[in-house]
Amino acid sequence: MLPRKKLHLLNLSESTHHKPMTTQTLLERLPLAQRLAELQARVQGIPLHRVELQGLNIAGAESCWAAYRERGKGIPLLFLHGFMATHANWWPLMQGLGDEYRCIALDLLGFGQSSQPALPYDIAAEVEFVRGFIQTLGLPNPVLVGHSFGGWVAAAYAVRYPLRGLVLLAPAGIRDDGFVRRYNHLRPLLWEGAWVDWLLQAITPLAYWWHREDTLAQLLWLRGSLRQQPVARQFLRQRLRPQAAVDTVERYLQHIQAPTLVIAAEQDDTIPLWHCQTYAEGIPGAQLKILPGASHAIPALHGEQVLPLIREFLDTALSAQCGL
Repeated sequence: MLPRKKLHLLNLSESTHHKPMTTQTLLERLPLAQRLAELQARVQGIPLHRVELQGLNIAGAESCWAAYRERGKGIPLLFLHGFMATHANWWPLMQGLGDEYRCIALDLLGFGQSSQPALPYDIAAEVEFVRGFIQTLGLPNPVLVGHSFGGWVAAAYAVRYPLRGLVLLAPAGIRDDGFVRRYNHLRPLLWEGAWVDWLLQAITPLAYWWHREDTLAQLLWLRGSLRQQPVARQFLRQRLRPQAAVDTVERYLQHIQAPTLVIAAEQDDTIPLWHCQTYAEGIPGAQLKILPGASHAIPALHGEQVLPLIREFLDTALSAQCGL
């Protein structure tokens, strides 16, 4: 008969043998990863369009292609996604608003199925890309709806160009030197060497023993997303130093004249609440709403919760412009 301690170890070994851990099984632990895959499948029901943008003021990308999907008719709402995302993230809001508005979800320059030219990406290039897209489609001063990185692009656009309205969901773009330090531990995920992927695979068994499967799943998902979005990887790598934050928008918010709604997520572990407060305080007449219990992934995970806020804002702002 085995001693009690040895028997315990034997049973533990057998239990791990029947629970093989692969990248796929780990990713199944992440609700966000599963939700994004679901949205990517659902959005296929809307035709994908690609339009060539010409004469852009972007060195190395004077002409490029923009990929987008649209649903509905009426006043145009142009949706700009965040990092590690594509236009597919906007499916819930397009479904909810497409009966009243012309909802257009765009892949930003270097993301998704839009062109991915080899150039140093910055906010100015994305703003120029969005401007070229709006002009090419002939959109009359649309409402911009941006999430995270897309919110940063939308705000930078609104500083320079007129809009009917601006909706910012957990927007990036506010200088925060502590933000860089909070993400220092993720630097290796930005490295291109195959050894990073090998190391993540090698520590998979250890993650089980240490009960850190969710942490490893998050790292694997981020690594995979960054490999699929080289622009996001390049952009982040360039901005892992506080002094590199040269194109944040906090100094220019007073120039935004469009009616603005800023929406923060109460449990956002990416964009601090004070970033959203800075936007709301800096943009004349802006409103700030906080989604109770919401995480950073507002478009993908909290569409039903945010829809009434956006609809109410649009009804009020657009009615005021029409003199109703």
